[in-house]
Amino acid sequence: MAAALIGGLTKRGLPSERVVVADPSQDQLNRLVRDYGVKTAADNVSAVAGAEVVILAVKPQLLRAVALNLAPHMAATPPLLISVAAGIPHAALARWFGPRVPIIRTMPNRPALNGFGATGLFAPPSVGAAYRALAETIMAAVSATVWVEHESQMDTVTALSGSGPAYFFLFMEALETAAHERGLPTHIAHQLTLETAFGAAQMARQSADSLATLREQVTSKGGTTAAALEVLNSAGLRAIVAHAVAAADRRSAELAAEYGVP
Repeated sequence: MAAALIGGLTKRGLPSERVVVADPSQDQLNRLVRDYGVKTAADNVSAVAGAEVVILAVKPQLLRAVALNLAPHMAATPPLLISVAAGIPHAALARWFGPRVPIIRTMPNRPALNGFGATGLFAPPSVGAAYRALAETIMAAVSATVWVEHESQMDTVTALSGSGPAYFFLFMEALETAAHERGLPTHIAHQLTLETAFGAAQMARQSADSLATLREQVTSKGGTTAAALEVLNSAGLRAIVAHAVAAADRRSAELAAEYGVP
C-alpha cells in the first residue's frame, strides 16, 4: 500500500525527493528508489525526522513496537500521522504517540494498488479540518475517499470495501467456472466475466439510478436474467451476503485484541 501511495502521489506532482521511506527489506527500498526516485532512510527514526506527514504502512501486529520507538522523536514538532493498519483503534494510537500528535485512521483496499481503490477515513473532532483535508488529498491519490462519523464504522468499512474485492473475485470465479462448464472456452469465459464485471461497475458509477433500478433495467419479465435471479434469490443470496459482511465486521473488531491492543 505504501508503494501505491508513493506512485499515486508522485504521479500527481509531489516531488519524489520529498518522500522518505524506511523499510526492513533492502530489496523493497531498492525497488522504490528505482521506480519512484524517493529518498530512503536507515531506520524509522531517521525517516520521520522533520516530516510533515508520517504514514504508518505497518503490519498491525508490529505497530505498537514501531509507535513506541518513534513517539519520543515526534513529540517536539508533531507531524500528521496517518495509519493504514487494520484493527488498531485511534485510542491505542493516541496512547502510543501521545495526545499532541494528530492521528487519522484509514482503511484502503487492495484495488488502490491499481489506482481504483476505496478508502474509509476516521478522525476524532480534535483533529482539525486542515489535517483532514491533507489526509484526504493523500489517500485520494489512489482511491475514492469517504469519512465515517463513528470509529466503530471502520469495522464495517473493512468488511465492505476492505474485504469486498475478494467477494467479487469469488463471484466472478463462480461465473467463469459456470460458463466454462456450459461449454465456453476458458479464455472466453474469463474475458467475458472481466468485461461484464467492469462494465456493470462503470454503469453503476456513472448512473444516478439506484442499484436496484439498474438491476431491474437489465431484467426483462420472464427472460433469462429473471430466471437466473430467481435461483439466486431462492438460494438466499442476500442473507448469505449479510452474514458474510457481519462475520468480517466482527472479525475486524476482534483483531485489536489479537494484536495485543488493550
